[in-house]
Amino acid sequence: MVKQPSNAQSAVIGMQHLLAMYAGAVAVPLLIGAGLGLSNSQLTYLISIDIFMCGIATLLQLTAGKYFGVGLPVVLGCAIQGVGPAILIGKQSGLGAIFGSVIFAGALLLLCAGIFSKIKRFFPPIVTGTVITTIGLTLIPVAIEKMGGGDQSATTFGSTGSLIQAFVTIALILLTQVYAKGFFRSIAVLVGLIGGTLVAALMGDVSTKAFEQASWFQLPQLFYFGKPSFDPVSIILMCIIVIVCMVESTGVYFALAEITDKTLTEDDLKRGYRTEGLAILLGGLVNTFPHTGFSQNVGLVQLSGIKTKRPLYFSAIFLIILGLFPKIGAMAQVIPDAVLGGGMLVMFGMVAVAGMRMLAKVDFTDDRNLLTVALSIGFGLGFNLMPGLFSKLPATIQMFTENGIVMSSLTAVLLNTLFHHKQLSDES
Repeated sequence: MVKQPSNAQSAVIGMQHLLAMYAGAVAVPLLIGAGLGLSNSQLTYLISIDIFMCGIATLLQLTAGKYFGVGLPVVLGCAIQGVGPAILIGKQSGLGAIFGSVIFAGALLLLCAGIFSKIKRFFPPIVTGTVITTIGLTLIPVAIEKMGGGDQSATTFGSTGSLIQAFVTIALILLTQVYAKGFFRSIAVLVGLIGGTLVAALMGDVSTKAFEQASWFQLPQLFYFGKPSFDPVSIILMCIIVIVCMVESTGVYFALAEITDKTLTEDDLKRGYRTEGLAILLGGLVNTFPHTGFSQNVGLVQLSGIKTKRPLYFSAIFLIILGLFPKIGAMAQVIPDAVLGGGMLVMFGMVAVAGMRMLAKVDFTDDRNLLTVALSIGFGLGFNLMPGLFSKLPATIQMFTENGIVMSSLTAVLLNTLFHHKQLSDES
């Protein structure tokens, strides 16, 4: 197994990380743009700047300096939790209010990172393991939908072609992981994605339309959608979303620390949160959305066995380049949904297993720990599958209840604090 990959190997592994997170990253601007009825040129800018800022945010987070950078092999991307609130703010108060609230929320996190870092003691293995397991399990249905073609309402959903492409991708990943050695074993997911795309091309299911319509070059622009406005209600809403993103990132950081055998300190968390705040602030200035640690890349670090940060530096650079050249960035969209779904299923499953490994350290002879994990995972999966359960509650509360990962996180923290408050008080 390659422990210290060369620059060439790191570049390939970095591209694998990029492909793993690309679909999730572009989904945020696509959904928001569609929800707000943006023009093609506006949507092109939104996607490109999103990818560009994912690279900047990742680059900032990788290097652990005095004030910034968690120093883990993490990839940051735009958070899916921000889609609904951004559309709501945009429809009610305009595009300026969206980015004004993003700027304010980023500045708040940047300035208050020290306060947020004190939550470390509330995230022992029972909490982090539960959260990471829930993240993996709640994301698996997304992968399954992709395997069927990406749109359950389509008449072609679950077609024979889609299933062949998805399962060929999974088979190639498994065969590479089992029989390949060294470097090639570490890029099993990339091998699967390339092989699955070639099969899809032979079946006539690869479209180059996105590439043909994309422009060649595009620079980030300050306040592309106009000057920001600072509406109090919009700011409160976006600050809540940023806190939610921070909770999810915390789980990602602990998962990566577990995989890389690093002890995560309060200072590490403080730098990580401060960097997220800076990335969100900068993103707001050029009109993109809140960032969070991407869990799919946690599974890739676990699966590849490459735990150094070097490949992630390449990922960050590639993301920045893709953001500047939409034509190049559009090439990643050539990969069919079914092929992506096959790769995502393996990676999300690995995320869940990483959480289970954390839970293996928990003393389950204590019924309080059993109840904490059981209820937290139950809330996380159940509320995610049936968000309409809380449709009669105020919209602000629904933002939490409709997100299974958030509900699992909050439940695990609250129950663990309730059951072990004396121990937590002694640690403070």
